[in-house]
Amino acid sequence: MAEKSPRGLADVVAASTSISDVDGREGRLVYRGYDIHDLAGRISFEECVHLLQRGTLPTQAELDELTAELTDGRQYGTAASALLPYVVGSGTPMEALRTLVSALSIDDPDAADMSIEADRRKATRLVAQMPMVVAAYEAERRGRELADPDPKLGIAANFLLQITGQSPSDRIAEIFDECLVLHADHTMNASTFSARVIAATLSDMHSAVTGAMGALRGPLHGGANEAVMKTLMSIEGDVANVDDFVRAELDAGRKLMGFGHRVYKTEDPRATHLRRMSEELAELTGNPRYYVMSRRMEQVVLDTKGLYPNVDFFAASVYHALGIPTDLFTPVFAISRMSGWTAHVIEQHEDNRLIRPDSEYTGPRDQHWVPVDQR
Repeated sequence: MAEKSPRGLADVVAASTSISDVDGREGRLVYRGYDIHDLAGRISFEECVHLLQRGTLPTQAELDELTAELTDGRQYGTAASALLPYVVGSGTPMEALRTLVSALSIDDPDAADMSIEADRRKATRLVAQMPMVVAAYEAERRGRELADPDPKLGIAANFLLQITGQSPSDRIAEIFDECLVLHADHTMNASTFSARVIAATLSDMHSAVTGAMGALRGPLHGGANEAVMKTLMSIEGDVANVDDFVRAELDAGRKLMGFGHRVYKTEDPRATHLRRMSEELAELTGNPRYYVMSRRMEQVVLDTKGLYPNVDFFAASVYHALGIPTDLFTPVFAISRMSGWTAHVIEQHEDNRLIRPDSEYTGPRDQHWVPVDQR
């Protein structure tokens, strides 16, 4: 009999990776040896994509080459275009986008090529396509034309342009760019593990990232940021009502999304940066309501339950201030995490072994068949 594993495979090493690492006790997140505090606000999302997918921070020539590839990849093909009117209006945005991402494989020239070189091309293409697909979905459901991307702008600025219809200021674009870097990868989380399990069967990259999107949709993973914003918006009045709301929720045994983490035993390092950005955006927009409410909720939960905010908590007020619709918060998470998912698929395919854990059987034993009329 296999040794019993802890519930949820906590602390079980499922794979070796050189892409990212987390130290939950110290509150550290590392991308290929670089601490997130050293990267956040200093590198662009494009540089982060190069680091995760290709292993190094790029030289200027390498960055120019990747940027050109990303610009060329901003097309999502006829299959996703044809599906778009059908998936809009039926189900949630994540359900629609999961279908559209799967459809991207139909028009991908490397879809059937399982070589590492093809994987790398598909990875870059998916990072370029994901923000276009989300923006196209938003435009379709609003009944408006999708603005063409500006070739002079990066992924972050172009996405805000296409979502809001207005070219963002340099500082607003920088803030969203930093958000994308912070969300890019996080070791063996549920969606990344799902992608690697699928990739380990030698299935294709599009299948792997479609599975990852299914895992990300859940409220205990990527869906938490949307839940945080809905909670903030549900509190009537101003910050003075936060204390009573939080205590009533906790007394009723209801979970407040955005607090606590399966790995971090102290503050999530990504939350440190998102808190700062939430404060800055409150000042830039002249609307501090949700930042102030978030800070008060953070303090009450810490005092009452000893829980720290995770990446989802302040991401909610940041995305809201950037003009991103609440039900697109999780798709925005997917835009960023596509860089990490694809990097993990490449790594899995490079040194593959089928991921096949054992299980502990808890059902009845020694059952014997009897005819239906005797049961």
